[in-house]
Amino acid sequence: MKPLIVLPTYNEAENILEVLERVREAVPEADVLVVDDGSPDGTADLAEGWGREHGGGVSVLRRASKSGLGSAYRAGFAQGLDLGYDALVEMDSDLQHDPAALPALLSAVDSGADLAIGSRYVPGGAIPDWPKHREYLSRGGNRYAAFLLGLQVRDATAGFRCYSAAMLSRIDLDQVAADGYGFQIEMAYAVARRGGRIVEVPIRFTDRVRGTSKMSGKIVFEALGLVTWWAIRDRVLHRGRPVEDRPDARRA
Repeated sequence: MKPLIVLPTYNEAENILEVLERVREAVPEADVLVVDDGSPDGTADLAEGWGREHGGGVSVLRRASKSGLGSAYRAGFAQGLDLGYDALVEMDSDLQHDPAALPALLSAVDSGADLAIGSRYVPGGAIPDWPKHREYLSRGGNRYAAFLLGLQVRDATAGFRCYSAAMLSRIDLDQVAADGYGFQIEMAYAVARRGGRIVEVPIRFTDRVRGTSKMSGKIVFEALGLVTWWAIRDRVLHRGRPVEDRPDARRA
């Protein structure tokens, strides 16, 4: 496969060089696209410099201002699809996601998965640094989303994942509006509604050591509100189904 790893960044100068080094070590055949939202700390310049020093394979998409995680991934995915990559990976650039897990995610897609999720909540997955109340909140949110949306996924909020380009090209990214946790759930839901095969690969998730987290309670509650609306829209009002899921489309 020809994989592209999409790294959204905002003020990740403390982490970006180590991330790029570890990604290159784990998957030397992969290219990296850094989607930088105008970081004032010079993250984009550091990434470009690292790419020049290490023989290329790293490009930077510079955006004028901080526009959200979902927006960054949509822009990165669109560019990756236009350039003909076979698999597109999303992961954090703060070292919470261990690049050593990249080969397993890519292998799952290469073996036929439409979406491979780096999961904390399947056997072998772990979140060693989290207090219990945070883990219970996360697990509860995932179970809520799985129940309401009919998802056979234990970790739909996980942000370390790999999509096949064939599946990603079937999703209208301009219609994916959520950010943060909501974006991850919405994308997994979009794959499931199109009959895609989703597999979960166990990962060890660790808290960031350097820098400041971009997540907030507002993003979490926004995600739960969106899950509730999607369930009402699709399971009660029967609206918003993709064309290929409609009975008239199957008969055509």
